[in-house]
Amino acid sequence: MGLEEQITLEKFEEACEAVAKVTLDTSLIYSDYFSDLTGGKVYLKPENRQRTGAYKVRGAYYKISTLSEGDRERGLITASAGNHAQGVAYAARQFGARAVIVMPTTTPLIKVNRTKALGAEVVLYGDVYDEACAHALKLAEENGYTFIHPFDDPVVATGQGTIAMEIVKDLPLVDYILVPVGGGGLATGVSTLAKMLKPNVRVIGIEPEGAACLEASLKAGEVVTLPEVNTIADGTAVKTPGKLIFPYLQKNLDGVITVTDAELVVSFLDMVENHKMVVENSGLLSVAALKHLNLEGKKVVCVLSGGNMDVITMSSVVQQGLIMRDRIFTISICLPDKPGELHKVSGIIAKANGNVIKLEHNQFVSINRNAAVELKITLEAFGTEHKQDIIHALSEEGYEVKQVNVNI
Repeated sequence: MGLEEQITLEKFEEACEAVAKVTLDTSLIYSDYFSDLTGGKVYLKPENRQRTGAYKVRGAYYKISTLSEGDRERGLITASAGNHAQGVAYAARQFGARAVIVMPTTTPLIKVNRTKALGAEVVLYGDVYDEACAHALKLAEENGYTFIHPFDDPVVATGQGTIAMEIVKDLPLVDYILVPVGGGGLATGVSTLAKMLKPNVRVIGIEPEGAACLEASLKAGEVVTLPEVNTIADGTAVKTPGKLIFPYLQKNLDGVITVTDAELVVSFLDMVENHKMVVENSGLLSVAALKHLNLEGKKVVCVLSGGNMDVITMSSVVQQGLIMRDRIFTISICLPDKPGELHKVSGIIAKANGNVIKLEHNQFVSINRNAAVELKITLEAFGTEHKQDIIHALSEEGYEVKQVNVNI
């Protein structure tokens, strides 16, 4: 069966009718902040606000709706880093079917617990998605379960592509759609339907630098498997893109951009501060990629694919983002061990509007205590310029200031 026969406009229309029964409204949000940053008109497609916290419920529900009663009665199984897991668990419950979900052992606890809360049986196996998937396929063969692939299935991809229908409806003159890529199911659905509806739109896939399996495959002209993946974007930590959907990606994607984990960290901070939204690292790929493109005067949609993030990861990302933006930093200075020195230093910092978070006073850094007592100060600042102002104020008073690694 050719490409045109597997994913058709008729099937997209059918999928839109099906998923409308379970999806929430995720109308586009205009971003003043990212528009000012890029010179374009940037809109966010907030699938982090979708039912189950991610777009995955679309493909899962549509796929299960197309199964026979017998296929559903045998029980459903899938492998997922979390978002597809919840989508399948929710959809299975809607159809009264049993769901078994194999998740990597590294999956954030919030995703595991939410999947269980939806009535699914969770099996933790492997360090990455690919290992979990192999185990799920083994269990499916042993127990006769119906396997629901998270991305390498044209039917699932068709369900995910319903996002493009909503984007074009909300913004008919869209120029760019930026889509996160893990295995490629979302990018397949969105790019295929977007090109059907608006051939001139440019659809760009965005991958984490540490798991750029699609970029490697497109360069090779065939599906390749990465030796390893290493990224904080756990939802897109995939070694091998989908083989069945790869031809669609070759045909319809206008390019692939990779972003670093560091870019994801600062994007999380930007999203929380400017839009008051929690978006998981994989969901932020599209936002992090904005600065990689010349978008002056263009209408751009960033698909925020999910928002399922545990609070421990959230705390770590916020802290790292503040450090990277020079809003938290640590300095080391040496001062004589005599009364009033600490008061003098704190006065200089206060005058410069610095906020002290932590102090470490080490009297044993030198055998000559009159000459060198080390004071490590962790401070909060407004940014790089303010940080330099504080350091300059201390230097002006004769203190030798050294910047050291932050240890909160």
